[in-house]
Amino acid sequence: MSRVGKKPITIPAGVTVTIAGSEIEVKGPKGTLKTPIPQGISFKQEDGSLVAERADDHMAAFHGLARALANNAIVGVTEGFTKEMDIVGVGYKAEVQGKKLVFALGYSHPVEYVLPDGVEAKAERVNTKTNINQYQTTLTLTGIDKQKLGQVAAELNRLRKPDAYKGKGVRYADKYYRLKPGKTGK
Repeated sequence: MSRVGKKPITIPAGVTVTIAGSEIEVKGPKGTLKTPIPQGISFKQEDGSLVAERADDHMAAFHGLARALANNAIVGVTEGFTKEMDIVGVGYKAEVQGKKLVFALGYSHPVEYVLPDGVEAKAERVNTKTNINQYQTTLTLTGIDKQKLGQVAAELNRLRKPDAYKGKGVRYADKYYRLKPGKTGK
């Protein structure tokens, strides 16, 4: 039994949902997204809401997945998604140059990352009062596609993973990083 799959999705004003075969197309004020529908799952529009139904109990795992993907598409075209990344470390920084991000991450060369279509970035320098008290660059990623936004954030995190002792690197802003203690000396 899928509790997520049973919930109806309310369709806000200004959003049109088109169910065509094996995909759902959602148009809203921020853009258009297409979401695949797994086989054995069907969607119905009734009374301003979208309801996911499954053919049999073998499709229970896909029932909640299909509903969540459709809900993410509706939220994406109405509100959009944001993800924040912190660049922590002495001399570590990031600049936005059009559709390209240029990082200085302690390597002998600058690292360039080209943003895909539908993802935008904004970099700002902030003094944080967390366990690492220093100036750091905060990178704010925005987009309507939640999956693409998460993929870009993961790829940026892999450019310089946060180290275990000082926490230097490209970090997720909402994630807690537990730092290891260093050597005690004696």
